[in-house]
Amino acid sequence: MSSPMTPRGSLKTLCGWGRYPVQTCHVYCPRSESEILQLLKRDLPLIARGNGRAYGDSALNGEATLQMRHFNRLLGFNPHTGQLIAEAGVLLAEILEIFVPRGWFPLITPGTKFVTVGGMIAADVHGKNHHKEGSFVQSLDWLDLLTSEGQIYRCSPSENQDLFYWTVGGMGLTGVILRAAFRLRPIETAWIRQTTRIAKHLDEVIDLFEAAQDVTYSVAWIDCLATGSQLGRSVLILGEHATREELPAKYRQRPLRTPQRRKLSIPVDFPNGALNPLTVRAFNQLYFLNQQRQASQSFVDWDRFFYPLDSLLGWNRIYGRRGFVQFQCVLPLSTAREGLSALLHCTSAAGAGSFLAVLKKLGDQQGYFSFPMAGYTLALDFPMSQRTLKVLDQLEEITLHYGGRFYLAKDSHLTPMRLRQSDARVETFVKVRDAQQWTVNFASEQSKRLHL
Repeated sequence: MSSPMTPRGSLKTLCGWGRYPVQTCHVYCPRSESEILQLLKRDLPLIARGNGRAYGDSALNGEATLQMRHFNRLLGFNPHTGQLIAEAGVLLAEILEIFVPRGWFPLITPGTKFVTVGGMIAADVHGKNHHKEGSFVQSLDWLDLLTSEGQIYRCSPSENQDLFYWTVGGMGLTGVILRAAFRLRPIETAWIRQTTRIAKHLDEVIDLFEAAQDVTYSVAWIDCLATGSQLGRSVLILGEHATREELPAKYRQRPLRTPQRRKLSIPVDFPNGALNPLTVRAFNQLYFLNQQRQASQSFVDWDRFFYPLDSLLGWNRIYGRRGFVQFQCVLPLSTAREGLSALLHCTSAAGAGSFLAVLKKLGDQQGYFSFPMAGYTLALDFPMSQRTLKVLDQLEEITLHYGGRFYLAKDSHLTPMRLRQSDARVETFVKVRDAQQWTVNFASEQSKRLHL
């Protein structure tokens, strides 16, 4: 992956988690704020990169990509408020390893723990509890941002407010996030009380989501190849942090300890085409039948509940060397049933079954440029191919028709026009970037593609 050093930094071939697109980048690995300042003085457009878990090209810049993993210190913790102060390159996995055994858990977490604090802020990540507790910004007290002028600004909902809200969800295009303070929640146990519900079709799973409004965590797996009366058949998973009293006796003695989870890894790339409509259909059928048999209430450790794919290291290799793309949109409540039905019809008709198809309900949202809005979000993974690109075109047009918008942390395909058609905030964001001269110093391959 790497090549010899050049005067402009280490030249590397980089990609996002989806392994598409691939970009040759000058990569810098600063260890101090002064080193970042030196790079800013060169007026090179750069982008900060965390652990490379954005799926597409949002953390790539051929001219200068800042690898921020050396900013990896935990700076403080207040046990009375749950406020944690951490540098931008700290991994969520590192936070969990330290704080879960001590009875604390992130207020908001995405579906992988291999993301950095800076990445979670830049994408304003959301989780299975967005309908009740919002996105990461709701847990964020402040952040320190290094901007184009070489100044470090403390930004919060009450201090440098505009800069704060443009940065959260701003995909790293306002400056370099250095550190942040955010809140963890106290937990009595490291276990989740999980309930599984089976839905025979799309309307039923939406009804189940609506009936579970008060449940903290909810997410559904969808069989995206089901058709006819079974279109949208799903497995809805609900969860709450278990109290010590609720736990079975065998877990109560050490409620914050869970069994070590065995990790597997994908050692090689699967052949291109290994994931095809036949294999996906077979997987979906087996998974659905298995969940039907197990539908019930159980206790699941936090790692299995929140990060089921993280135990399969390198799972992105199952899509082969060409990689994969993820499509994720959100549709407003008023059009969600009809729009989701159209998206699933399109996917099924194209025979483009997604190995991972996830549906979540989202609630109201703060922030100037954050992805969520009240409605339903659907995420679909597809192996990269020319046929997939055509399917993405269709899915994006359907999303526009039903008033939806797209998640930039997953995107590698949108056009400038479609982004603007989906989100009236884009032009304002571009004007602010121009006015503040952020465009001179901060850009990614995605921002270039989308004219941000």
